[in-house]
Amino acid sequence: MSEYTNPFGMAEMPPSPDRSATRSLKPFFCPRSVAVIGASRDPDGIGHRILLSLLSSRFSGTIVPVNPHATDVAGLKAFPSLTAVPGPVDLAIVAVPPQLVLSVIDECAAHHVQAVILITAGFAETGGAGRSLEQQLQERVRRHGIRLIGPNCFGLMNLDPAVRLNATYTPAIPPVGRVAIASESGGMGLAVVTAARRLHLGLSSFVSVGNHVDVSVLDLLEYWEQDESTDVILLYLETIVDPLRFRQIAERVGQEKPIVVLKAGRTSAGQSAAGSHTAALATNDTAVDALFAQCGVIRAQTLEEFLSLATGLSSQPMPHGRRIGILTNSGGPGVLCADSCAAEGLTVPELSNLTQSALAAFLPPTAALSNPVDVIGFATEDQHAKAVETMLTADILDALIIVHVSVRPEDNPPVAAGIVRGIRAARRTSGKQKPVYLCWMAEGDLDRTFTVDGETIPTYPHPEIPARIINRAIRYEAWKQQPLEPVPRDSDADLNNAHAICATALADRGPGWLTTQETRALLATMNLPLAQGGIAATAEEAVKVARELGYPVVVKLASHTILHKTEIDGVRLNLTDEQAVRDAFEAIRARLAQKGKPDAMEGVLVQPLISGGVEVMAGMTRDPLFGPLIAFGLGGIHVEILGDVQFRVAPLTGGDAAQMVREIQGYRLLQGYRGKPAVDIGAMEEVLLRISRLVETIPEIEELDLNPIIALPAGQGCKIVDARIKVAD
Repeated sequence: MSEYTNPFGMAEMPPSPDRSATRSLKPFFCPRSVAVIGASRDPDGIGHRILLSLLSSRFSGTIVPVNPHATDVAGLKAFPSLTAVPGPVDLAIVAVPPQLVLSVIDECAAHHVQAVILITAGFAETGGAGRSLEQQLQERVRRHGIRLIGPNCFGLMNLDPAVRLNATYTPAIPPVGRVAIASESGGMGLAVVTAARRLHLGLSSFVSVGNHVDVSVLDLLEYWEQDESTDVILLYLETIVDPLRFRQIAERVGQEKPIVVLKAGRTSAGQSAAGSHTAALATNDTAVDALFAQCGVIRAQTLEEFLSLATGLSSQPMPHGRRIGILTNSGGPGVLCADSCAAEGLTVPELSNLTQSALAAFLPPTAALSNPVDVIGFATEDQHAKAVETMLTADILDALIIVHVSVRPEDNPPVAAGIVRGIRAARRTSGKQKPVYLCWMAEGDLDRTFTVDGETIPTYPHPEIPARIINRAIRYEAWKQQPLEPVPRDSDADLNNAHAICATALADRGPGWLTTQETRALLATMNLPLAQGGIAATAEEAVKVARELGYPVVVKLASHTILHKTEIDGVRLNLTDEQAVRDAFEAIRARLAQKGKPDAMEGVLVQPLISGGVEVMAGMTRDPLFGPLIAFGLGGIHVEILGDVQFRVAPLTGGDAAQMVREIQGYRLLQGYRGKPAVDIGAMEEVLLRISRLVETIPEIEELDLNPIIALPAGQGCKIVDARIKVAD
């Protein structure tokens, strides 16, 4: 019995936050005194602009300019160096040339400064010398025990009214709210802060992490996990440095607060050269999607969706179901909204007779009452108010989308007032826990804010957006409801023997594909359900194996250099007698000779013909950053054409395996389709878990492909018909 180590530890839950590390970030967000080192008198200088931002935000603490060439800056007394400052400094904001940074860090240590925001650029992002300087910087802050944000960053904001800290070089202050944002791009951070003002998106805090020499996005996640002012966390990421730690932290934080990520770099090249189906289907972005699915992260595809999710999740209750009501004053946008709901897997149910009768009592005779409800273009304030209240309190609906198209500019204020009245009335009764989303298509009036007794109603410019927000919110809530599971720790596998097989192959031939015999032996160490069979080096040996198995049989080329046997006619099916087996062996050998590859033939693999079932595949490719990436999907020769595959990052839990099987589009085939029986779902989940244990334990396995696996009817398990495994040092 071999033991499999759970990288999450013994606990059922991911590890607890490092509270000492979290406390070390407090001076960034709640400093009593801030020194701006490099506070120039030049109005265009970064240090001067940061100083003005601190002043204009009315920072609650003390502001200290540091400038060796001035006695005052922006009306504040300046000091020639940090060591000349008489009192304590909690936070230093550094905007000096890169060649001066190390000496400034030493000054900060001498003055017992706990936290530094390094705005200065010119480090690893410039290559060569900059990379060396950044390494020295990292060593210096670690030696001094200083926490540092940056370098090459935009700064930090804490919008808490008791702090009012704008330590950035933009004076634009977004509204106060409960959304925290971290960005790995200063420019993107600036764009989000600016958009937050336009969208009335309230922020609790904002951090531009820059090159994250010390403080990382993961540190900030742990800080915001405990921040009572933050309900939703937004991350703009360009890389994920430590996927395992990200998974551990995000899974824990996500149980309490939704995490929305906009991840740049969605494309990759070079997949066409991959040797296995799994590798050809996987990209780095596939690994990102898999990781996010496992730890409950909500992924935004665009900046618009990123911000839309922020407004929707931060201001509305989570929907409890997929039944959506649509209220509109224009049929076309209402239909687009309904189409978007259908595309997102939401339903737009017909309203009950009781609800339709209630609507008919006050709407014009020409109004459409079934859902979407069309109040027509000139509905009054009262009609809007009553329609909103009626739909928001209807038992058949879980959420309401209101779509308004401006007919005349003068109609907008009364319509807006009616919407607010209707929401307020519903909130006081049975509509309290239902989310409301508004599509306000009113040119010249797009900046209107909808607030109901302190509740902000998220407003979007297009009718397709709300459905995407609702679907992602529902999926997040479903993830939260899943029980947290440990990674399986024990197995009946012989992992020592598995390692020996890989080590021997590497010693004998170097990196490459295992032979058919080695592959079958390796899979056997994990007690994976291999189809019966034997390898034969001659036609007579093939006949002997076939006789032992019983007819009909299948004869396949055994080769570790020719991966796609069907492309050279290396598979012969439904062979019913000895002569057919001999002929198949000789035909395969002749085909290889014709192709000029006679030495590629190790022999043939003889297997019984398995009828019935559904062809699926499972596999693994090892991502250089994320590690083993496990795949499951429909199998056979069409796997790369259909691309119906789900991925997860190893190690897998039982829940991960169950989701992978159930989330492929072809899952209906596995449940039983047009009279065919349902297949053994549990057997396939067990295959995925055993693959995960194998590839986590044996890092020499670079690729693994089990295709096809014949999924047999429920209770009969499954059979691995073909397999290939690649090893590397």
